[in-house]
Amino acid sequence: MSRILIVDDEESVLKALLRVLRLAPCSYGARIFTLEVHTFGSPFAALDAARDEEFDLFISDYRMPGMDGIEFLKAAKAIQPDAARLILSGYADLNALVRAVNEVGIARFIGKPWNDYDLMSAVAQALAHRELLLENRQLANLMRIDIGDATPQELEAERLERMEPGITAVNWGPDGSVILDPEFQAKDE
Repeated sequence: MSRILIVDDEESVLKALLRVLRLAPCSYGARIFTLEVHTFGSPFAALDAARDEEFDLFISDYRMPGMDGIEFLKAAKAIQPDAARLILSGYADLNALVRAVNEVGIARFIGKPWNDYDLMSAVAQALAHRELLLENRQLANLMRIDIGDATPQELEAERLERMEPGITAVNWGPDGSVILDPEFQAKDE
């Protein structure tokens, strides 16, 4: 179950988003996401909830009284850095978009009014991307445990040996030179 927190100061927008997210299928590739949606009319109430509960995705309106969507998502990121983030806006503000990408790392900027298919696609992509990032981190942590004290060079040599057995073997000549063709050495000796 993927938990989504939505904050918007307009009750009608919250109801419309809730309806779409509850009724429309949310899938990316072969992955189907079951959604649990929590809505808030205030960014401050939403941040309180984020301190108490874990969410997979934050969706925020851009223009809200008291705190804009970028400030909200920045605060939410500080609380839950692994959650994906989307921003909604009825205003085509390029500076806000750049700020949202640079400061918050949003997955998407969605315009109001939105297309339901595009919204569900953005939600599914954000959730799938989040899962992939978490899986990659888990695999990287496993690799750190498995490699112990091996250096990056030793790990690369092992990887190359698995791909091309014998590639890391070096034939040394009697004078310390590297012999590339062992048959050539036999002819000279």
